[in-house]
Amino acid sequence: MARPIATGIDIGSYQIKIVVAQHLSGNDKSLPTILGTGFAESRGLRHGYIVNIPEVTKSLKVALAQAEKSSGTSIRRAYLGVGGIGLSGITGSGSVIITRADSEITELDTLKALEAAEQDIPPVFIQNRRVIASIPIQYKIDSKPILGTRPMGMKGSKLEVRALFITSLEHHLKDLVEAVEEAGVEVVDVLAAPIAASFVTLTKTQKVAGCVLANIGSETLSIVVFENNIPVSLEIFPIGSTDITNDIALGLRISLEEAESIKLGGVTTTEYPRKKLEEIVGARLSDMFELIEAHLKKIGRNGLLPAGIVITGGGSSISMVEDFAKASLKLPSRIAHINFPEKEKGKIKDAFFAVALGLCIIGLSDEDNGRTVGKLMRSHRSVFGPVKEWVRQFLP
Repeated sequence: MARPIATGIDIGSYQIKIVVAQHLSGNDKSLPTILGTGFAESRGLRHGYIVNIPEVTKSLKVALAQAEKSSGTSIRRAYLGVGGIGLSGITGSGSVIITRADSEITELDTLKALEAAEQDIPPVFIQNRRVIASIPIQYKIDSKPILGTRPMGMKGSKLEVRALFITSLEHHLKDLVEAVEEAGVEVVDVLAAPIAASFVTLTKTQKVAGCVLANIGSETLSIVVFENNIPVSLEIFPIGSTDITNDIALGLRISLEEAESIKLGGVTTTEYPRKKLEEIVGARLSDMFELIEAHLKKIGRNGLLPAGIVITGGGSSISMVEDFAKASLKLPSRIAHINFPEKEKGKIKDAFFAVALGLCIIGLSDEDNGRTVGKLMRSHRSVFGPVKEWVRQFLP
């Protein structure tokens, strides 16, 4: 019997990335075999928002054709990453009274507690938005915290939960799904892009100790904070590596193409003072890490994440970003990478495809277990329901 195949689609502001993966017999479940990849320049997007659905669909078809050719498969179903400044995370708390006569906590009690926590979110924060993931951070039984996030089977009279709700602008979510379906691909499920990237860029040890994953995209900066192997906070900022390119072009009075090459350390015929370039890049990086530091202070985690900051995205290619992050946040810092066996066909050498590959890992896990991480979405015309439960621990 053939092993299941999963496809992950990451539609970013700059590029669309697709990964097709499969679990082969004898393979480590956490390391799928990459059958093929595809990518294309994004069109019709701005800061992760879709401004022209036909243009996005056209770009997606180019990436799909590459992925189908390289993988030798026909792509009809896929898992979709949701990002952009329309993505947001908010915490809520709720409680329920245990109704069973023997006081044992059931799965239904945990679902009701999550529903109560979602209802606790102020309407102003949820207006025009849809919850795409509900992640329990901590449970309490009779006001006493418990270890882990599975209180089922324990006994008590009152169950409390604090949860992270990841939301997306409703119209943006529907536009994304519509663009994919117009390309002839059914969206099986959606997942926040920063969470998907964490499955392949962070180790379980890092997520348990506490760390922040920062994705410096072309037009957005996304961060997700982990503690005890659970995402406890997520935030997106409207600033990205394109802003650095624009600053270099203005500061050195050169073309955008030359500025992009200089930013990434490429060879150029333009002569420029090295110190001035470092000042230009440093000023914009300072803005980015000030936003991250302010968020960490807001949630009480600044300087308190032993595993530090892990940087991914196109902006991670900037030579000084790792040292700048370490100095700015006073945390350990490293550039994300993906480790795969040397001889694996279709090996991914860096974190460029991290989101799409993370979606494949989720998809393959869904296929293997006959269940999904989130609530199934059959078409963009359906009502996008919130995820009520994540039935598995986060993958390492």
